[in-house]
Parts: sequence; C-alpha cells; structure tokens
Amino acid sequence: MVIPCKCQELEKVKRVWKSSGINSEQAKHTFAGYKPYNGITQLAKETAIKYYKDFGDIKETRQNSIAFLGQVGSGKTHLSIALAVNFLENKKIPAIYMPYRDTITSIKQNMLDKEYYVKQLSRYQLAKILLIDDLFKGKVTESDFNIMFEIINYRYLNYLPIIVSSEFTADRLLDFDEAVGSRIIQMCKDYMVQIEGKDNNYRLK
Repeated sequence: MVIPCKCQELEKVKRVWKSSGINSEQAKHTFAGYKPYNGITQLAKETAIKYYKDFGDIKETRQNSIAFLGQVGSGKTHLSIALAVNFLENKKIPAIYMPYRDTITSIKQNMLDKEYYVKQLSRYQLAKILLIDDLFKGKVTESDFNIMFEIINYRYLNYLPIIVSSEFTADRLLDFDEAVGSRIIQMCKDYMVQIEGKDNNYRLK
C-alpha cells in the first residue's frame, strides 16, 4: 500500500486552490467574518450556512443552487466566496470562481480562437460547483447573454450547482433575459435571498 507523502498532498491542495481562481485575500472570507447588521443580512448568512449543510442531500436535485440578489454593498460576494472556500477546504469539492465581468471580457476578446473559447466555456460548464460573481454587472451585450446561456443551460440540464451573486433582483433577471433568469431562479428557488434598499449597503453606514 502506497501512502502519499505530505508534500504530495500539499501540492495537490495548491493545485486545487490555483484552479479555483480564488486568491489568498478572497480566501479570508468566512461565515464567521460576515457580520449581519439587520434581519435580511442575518437571513442571508443563515441561508448560506443552511445551503452548505444541506448540500449533500440536494446536490443532485433541481434546486441544488443558491443566489444572493440585489443591493450593492450587502455582502453578497463575501457569503458566496465563503461558501466556495468551505466547499474547497472542508468538503474537498472543487469550486470554480467566475468573476462575471472579467471572464466575459476575456472570452469575447478571444472568441476567434475556437480552442480557447471551448476550453474556457468547458471550465465553467463542467465545474463541480460554479460561483458566478456579480452576474450581468455593467453594460451587457447579446454576446454576453449568449455566453451565459451556454454556461447556465449546460449546468441546468446536467444538474450542476451554481452559487450566484448579482445586483439584479429575481424580477429584473427575468425581464433582462428570461431564458437565463428562469433557469437560475428555478435552480436557486429554495436558497434565494433578495436584499433591497440602500439602507442595506454597509459601505454607507
């Protein structure tokens, strides 16, 4: 029986973290570090923790995903990354971080390179868990919609979970792009938190 040495295990951990796209500063986001300041932010934290605890039972179901929607500055990204970090560190489930704006820009800049395009899409389509941060942030084009539909629809059809943060509410997602929005809403139905109102922006407190 061959037992891997500690250095091999360490290298494996390093590779997993590098592959995740989560940097060392982001990896400091924890559930404990998220400090709720009212009822809705407390609900957001509780929903994140419940999703994490329930994941083993729901991961292969239709409602196997979670979304934090709405108000800027309410800690949506913090909770999303805290979830991914916990999956990576404690459950050893590979999670891929997809910063929406940067990823879409990079993919569009290289669309003529078919091999690159397919490789990048596959990275986000096939991830065990995909964290989409700041979905539809900034000006959105038809190409953006098409790329996101390819990613979301693949994951929807194959029951692959997503963690989504977006400044959009559920209604706005539907109005903006019903095909993408309705899939996200169905996937995240049981674990969705909408935070509305500038009084929920901790940066203004």
